[in-house]
Amino acid sequence: MTEAPARGAVLPATRLLLFGATGDLAQRMLLPSLFSLHAEGLVAPELKIIGTARSPLDDAGFRQVAADSLDKFLAPDARKPDSIASFLDRLSYVPLDASQPENFTALTGPVGADRDMPIAIYLSTAPSLFGSTIEGLRRAGLDGPNVRIGLEKPLGHDLASSAVINDAVAAAYPEQRTFRIDHYLGKETVQNLLALRFANRLFEPLWNAEGIEHVQITVSETVGLEGRVSYYDGVGALRDMLQNHMLQLLALVAMEPPATFGPAAVRDEKVKVLRSLRPIDRATAASHSVTGQYAEGAVAGQAVPGYIDELGRASDTETFVAVKAHVDNWRWHGVPFYLRTGKRLPNRHSEIYIQFREVPHSIFGGRGGVLQSNKLVIRLQPEESIRLLVMVKEPGLGREGITLREVPLDLSLTSAFAGFRRRIAYERLLLDLIEGDPTLFVRRDEVEAQWEWIDAIRDGWKAANVTPRPYAAGTWGPSAAIALTERDGVHWHD
Repeated sequence: MTEAPARGAVLPATRLLLFGATGDLAQRMLLPSLFSLHAEGLVAPELKIIGTARSPLDDAGFRQVAADSLDKFLAPDARKPDSIASFLDRLSYVPLDASQPENFTALTGPVGADRDMPIAIYLSTAPSLFGSTIEGLRRAGLDGPNVRIGLEKPLGHDLASSAVINDAVAAAYPEQRTFRIDHYLGKETVQNLLALRFANRLFEPLWNAEGIEHVQITVSETVGLEGRVSYYDGVGALRDMLQNHMLQLLALVAMEPPATFGPAAVRDEKVKVLRSLRPIDRATAASHSVTGQYAEGAVAGQAVPGYIDELGRASDTETFVAVKAHVDNWRWHGVPFYLRTGKRLPNRHSEIYIQFREVPHSIFGGRGGVLQSNKLVIRLQPEESIRLLVMVKEPGLGREGITLREVPLDLSLTSAFAGFRRRIAYERLLLDLIEGDPTLFVRRDEVEAQWEWIDAIRDGWKAANVTPRPYAAGTWGPSAAIALTERDGVHWHD
């Protein structure tokens, strides 16, 4: 696909147009991220930020919303009081109903009359408004060759609806100026996965079916609906988490080494992985996937209601899903990738677990204790760490030979980089959108390959009448999820 060149070949935006500027995402993540970029001098002084939403605010009202969001959501180590006033001076506001394209000419004055200047647009709005928003931007002349657009998920609910959204966007913004956001790709540890693999010779020779027995990817949450009732029900865990975040993680784990760290090279290799995923379809959906829905239980010692009780009505939406996937290529032939995600699980973490194969022959016989395979555990959140489990000798003078024990070699990124502030993932993504670097954004063919694989699973569920199995809140999902791995002799890494 035609793509934008790497950073430095395009001009940084001098205007950032932020749709949904008074919404929850903007207040919790976007405005604090933009403030941090401003406070650290990472964006040019001439960058102006124009917020827009339905709320009937003026510039002063929006600046107060922004100030309140900084006060509430800015991390203590990111607070720089001396920079707040100058950041707020960057902000202006245009009240706008995004469903009314004819009203978008109201943006002309605040954005500026010069349509040749670089402009970045960030859509944090409902997907149902994408079509009218794109049409309104076209009417306002905000679709020129120096305008790029960032799209927050969800981008459809299946391949067909995703194509409708992408076609509408492509009518005004070609692929090289379209930045699809998956905030996981902005996380430091996710980017560190690329550094771990491709900046160190240690792992890559073993990073294949000869060296790795299986891979696990877990994204667990302790929360339930938490105010997302209108969005989550009818979407479910498969489409909310696995279709985007988890498949992106799988692609980064399984991809071939790209020629460069650039948008074309990295995304070309990711899409090859996604297209190599073995379909989980009508023949295999029941045996290679498990769905669940949390019932009442206890999380962190606190009683919590079940999904149906929170929702207030019956529903067959899954709040847990586990799948056994395969990447059908030479590197990964026969290696299972186990993926699971769910709500109301015992703890919150995102983790990639790599289990290497056993040594081909143990010289220690039965005297050294049980010889364990090496494991690599990459923790993405809440703390960021890389842990390699290796076998070492226990101290002592035993006459029966040496005794082995598994011990961790730990790299806590928080400790190793104690002098560095822990950043919000959106800081990286907003900076890249402003500067025009699409490397950490998702290309259309990636999205469509992900949806094609997910749609086959959902079709298989429907054909096999797969419905969510109940699991008590505070547990690791239905017992069938344990059986999914244990019939292969594998245990989930909890």
